[in-house]
Amino acid sequence: MPVLYRTSYRRPPAYQFNGHLQTVLPAVLRKVEAPFECERIGLPDGDHLDLDWITGGGRRLAILTHGLEGNSRRHYMKGMARLFASRGWDVLAWNCRTCNGEMNQQLRMYHHGDIDDIGHVVRHALRTKDYEQVVLIGFSMGASILLKYLGVHGNEVPDAISKGIAFSAPCDLEAGVRALERPANRFYKKRFLKSLRPKIEAKAELYPDVLDASKFDEIREWRDFDNFFSAPINGYSDAEEFYYNSSAKNFMAGTDREVLVVNAKNDPILLPECSPVKLAEKHPKIFLEMPRSGGHVGFALSGNAHTWSEYRALEFAEA
Repeated sequence: MPVLYRTSYRRPPAYQFNGHLQTVLPAVLRKVEAPFECERIGLPDGDHLDLDWITGGGRRLAILTHGLEGNSRRHYMKGMARLFASRGWDVLAWNCRTCNGEMNQQLRMYHHGDIDDIGHVVRHALRTKDYEQVVLIGFSMGASILLKYLGVHGNEVPDAISKGIAFSAPCDLEAGVRALERPANRFYKKRFLKSLRPKIEAKAELYPDVLDASKFDEIREWRDFDNFFSAPINGYSDAEEFYYNSSAKNFMAGTDREVLVVNAKNDPILLPECSPVKLAEKHPKIFLEMPRSGGHVGFALSGNAHTWSEYRALEFAEA
């Protein structure tokens, strides 16, 4: 029964007294530097991905995947990279399509259930260097991506991949969408839509027969965005089909590697359905940890340069 009812995360700093502050303040206040070196790789369909590396000649690699509208330079990515690198790990933090500041040329963009690109990243890393151990670490949407990737491919993932580590994972995407519609979460919804709008408008200029950017003004709830844009951009008929195929919970049972899923109980944009309790109770390799606090990709520690999630990931990776 790998549901971890005890957690080593006790409490955030006192001034972060609710889930919203535990989510927002680390993103605003935390400053992290990481000595990344950028590499661009081509994809079979003509697009490209930008990868940020920290290499020291080690045989262990951590591959980091960011959240919705994030990138490799977000504080949680650089913080995790810095800690792993300090312990002798190489690090690869990659940017999903359009998240490097450039619009991609294909119709497709990126989403919670897109596992093709992470597969390209893994294969490129293993072709490039001789790693004996690889761990996949994801945050929010990136957590969903790695969980689906490991579940779909099961024992066919490369032998070097030993574990997956997922923080603030929206394992049920439809439930995550419902959470965004809560009045208290209007801030997150508006922020995501503001960031996505110029991308949709640019994509509609490239593919006017598929997308109508004027539909953006008709969005009343997040499901509208997914019906108007997410589904057609990514080859699905409607939001329902998109949600099913992008929800990691529908694929996680196939995983053949140890996986740690950490979802805070006070995460403001995840509902309880996003934490796969029943699956973890039955699956010998899925470990679910649910601290009482931490917010969404927060988990700050008082007077510490690193977050608890960074220490927890390293602990699980090296166990």
